Amino acid sequence: MAVVEISVTPLGTTSPGVSSYVAGCLQIVEASGLKHQLTPMGTVIEGDLDDILRVVRSMHESPFRIGAMRVSTLIKIDDRRDRAEHTMAGKIKSVETKRKS
Repeated sequence: MAVVEISVTPLGTTSPGVSSYVAGCLQIVEASGLKHQLTPMGTVIEGDLDDILRVVRSMHESPFRIGAMRVSTLIKIDDRRDRAEHTMAGKIKSVETKRKS
């Protein structure tokens, strides 16, 4: 299972605000059925890497479909294969456990 963070940023739009573009990307993730978490600076998605990469491609294309002429997409992939379970919650729990020690 993979945990992927993605940030999609349209460039050269008529407004400095990008929340409408982010909302479009979030709709794509929600429709995918993949577990995800919106953060102030991006979206974290967990699941099968092939499934996530299909969603990432669609998210990257989304701003173009509504008028953006240039899009910058930042992707960070944590793909762990030595454990059966690798989740957002598990990563946070691991840090919290060590912090309290």
